[in-house]
Amino acid sequence: MPGAVTRVPEPPPAVSSKFVEALAALSDGYVQGRFQGRPWGVTIRRSTDGKRIWLYGEELGGTDVVSFNLYVLSGPGISLKPCEMSSSKVVDFVLGFQAN
Repeated sequence: MPGAVTRVPEPPPAVSSKFVEALAALSDGYVQGRFQGRPWGVTIRRSTDGKRIWLYGEELGGTDVVSFNLYVLSGPGISLKPCEMSSSKVVDFVLGFQAN
């Protein structure tokens, strides 16, 4: 159906709560850290109303990137919108990223 919004299936509740907690633990702005033993630089921005979180990360000295928007819905739940990558890659990154 043209113009229809496709929802990305939410991760299972246990992963979803861990993902949200790990994301909440990261501060706004730019931070460096490690993911899978490699150095990364990550920028996080949160909207003033708290309903949108944007994350962009890139492997320092490498070519890998992670990028997504997360929307807090008016009802219960969240909508994760990865930018040209799988939801599982985004979830794995947020759960595995260790800020310095």
